[in-house]
Amino acid sequence: MGAAERGAQMASPPNLGDGGSDLGDNDVAQINDEGRRRRRRPWSSPPCLWLDEVSRIDRGLGTSGKTVKPKWDRKCNSLRKVLSLINVKTHSQKLNFSSEPESFLEIFSSNDWAKNLDKELKASNLELTHETIVYVLKKLSKDPEKASRFLKWAVKENGFQPSSSIYSLMLRIYANKDFMKEFWVTIKEMKEKGYYVDEETYRTIFAIFRGLKMENEATALRHFYERLIKENAMDDRVKEVVEVIKSVEWGEPVEIQLGNMKLTVSDNFVLRVLKELRGKGYPVKAYRFFKWVDESLGFKHNSVTYNGILRVLCWEDSISEFWSVLEEMKSAGFELDIDTYIKVSRQLQKNKMLGDAVKLYEHMMDSSFKPSVKECNLLLRAIATHSAPDLDLVYRVVNKFEAAGNSFSKNVYDGIHRSLTSLGKFEEAEQIVEKMRNAGYEPDNITYSQLVFGLCKARRFDEAAKVLDVMEEQGCAPDIMTWTILIKGHCAAYEIEKALLCFAKMMEKGFDADADLLDVLINGFLSRSRTIGAYTLLLELVQKARLRPWQSTYKNLIQKLLGERKLEEAMELLRLMKKHNYPPFPEPFVQYISKLGSVEDAWEFLMALSVKEYPTVSAYQHVLKSFFDEGRHSEAKDLLFKCPHHIRKHPAICSLFGSAI
Repeated sequence: MGAAERGAQMASPPNLGDGGSDLGDNDVAQINDEGRRRRRRPWSSPPCLWLDEVSRIDRGLGTSGKTVKPKWDRKCNSLRKVLSLINVKTHSQKLNFSSEPESFLEIFSSNDWAKNLDKELKASNLELTHETIVYVLKKLSKDPEKASRFLKWAVKENGFQPSSSIYSLMLRIYANKDFMKEFWVTIKEMKEKGYYVDEETYRTIFAIFRGLKMENEATALRHFYERLIKENAMDDRVKEVVEVIKSVEWGEPVEIQLGNMKLTVSDNFVLRVLKELRGKGYPVKAYRFFKWVDESLGFKHNSVTYNGILRVLCWEDSISEFWSVLEEMKSAGFELDIDTYIKVSRQLQKNKMLGDAVKLYEHMMDSSFKPSVKECNLLLRAIATHSAPDLDLVYRVVNKFEAAGNSFSKNVYDGIHRSLTSLGKFEEAEQIVEKMRNAGYEPDNITYSQLVFGLCKARRFDEAAKVLDVMEEQGCAPDIMTWTILIKGHCAAYEIEKALLCFAKMMEKGFDADADLLDVLINGFLSRSRTIGAYTLLLELVQKARLRPWQSTYKNLIQKLLGERKLEEAMELLRLMKKHNYPPFPEPFVQYISKLGSVEDAWEFLMALSVKEYPTVSAYQHVLKSFFDEGRHSEAKDLLFKCPHHIRKHPAICSLFGSAI
């Protein structure tokens, strides 16, 4: 998870209105983040002194010592299954592959690519299918040269015709500095064959280029994509079909209208229509179209179109159609390709449809195209970080993983342990740790942090704090993520003073706060309506620790301050945002000043928007118009006279006042 995402995730204050815990289960997934390091503290005064200052400024508001019993109602049978199926194996155990895709992979992974291998491939009679090609390409994706060699062999020697989804996969594989020639050649081939770069592929590759600091390539790709949209992003026929389907509910009138179009359909045509019908609201219509082209036009679906429709149907309101198509696909002799599986599985996990995600994992583990260990780990994490992990689902994933001949990795043990600690099953979690030790894996920060998380969720804070002492005794010093979990636990229980004591103790150990931890503390203060305390804490850490808060932290606190009519403090945060190179955040200020502020407030706000130059014309226009909207015409005129000459005479400003100026 990236820094911005973590900041956004932690931006909302805890809400314990239902009596449960607001310690977010997703927070425990952050504990393996490598990006949070120790930093030398730049001030010399003891942290307790200025923490006391924060508390004194924020005096008068106590904390709640209320504890809530966690609700654990999981089935013991599921737990016994999970514990019993873990037979210790050495993590050096290897699998013997005999399936067709693995045979291809073994050959093309060899560094000794020679004619004898080519002969071996020709003699092997291995079947080349869309699913096999995708599987091998995904496995070779870290080695673009071998992936390219495999696809070229499939096309040249076996007559394989790549689909648009294969080309899109190759573009993602080629998206690095050493293979830009192959990247643009592939785009050219796609265009010549009538394929196009869809928005999902474009956004993925654009993000890759930006991440690799390939700004020129990112710009070139953006220009190409924009030109593609203008020229032929969606040909007229596809556009007409999509408009008809989206306009009304599917029924006989829609089918008649489509029939009158005399369509000539192909794999590419069907895929393009389906891609335009992705997202909530349209998947069932996409399914109706998918069935209609078969039943009314006689188009025979293949692996490409089956995989295409499955990517569209992975939503709650179309999940029955999803399973129906998957069964139909299997009966027709086609299989879900691994790239489609990964995308669908991630979407199901995102939609919290974990039962369906596990069912799909089981389906793939029974196929020739088994998901990687990474996919197993991600699925276990998704289950474990749910608000109420389902041990039955954990058992099913682990059972399928082991049945395929895999030995448990540290990540798999972590996934089971995370689920148990989240459910408050600490004795059973300790049994998993013992089995993990016997398999050769020692507990680390991830293991201990998961235990701290579970204990905090169960409101067993004294035990959670003792875990940190045990970690030091075992030579596994708590990192800032472990401290953050403990501090957030106290904040979620409204124990702000105890959270601050933990914070002070953490700094005495040599750690400094980072933006994540600051966000946790700010939200803790705000959850108790201690807005000035939050403001003071942020200023202290920015000024003394040179900390750069998340943009979302600034925005959240500014809105709370304005809600309490603390305009001066909110304005100071706006200035700090500018110093930290965040974009302006004018909306709440304009709303507040137009209703409750003075002309001087408006002028001070406008000056705070820009450090060196005057604000933009649109900024002046926004504030002046807001005064008019509130019926405060005299204030608008007074503000206008304070504006520089080029603003007063600008046509956009003059149009607001008409003949009044």
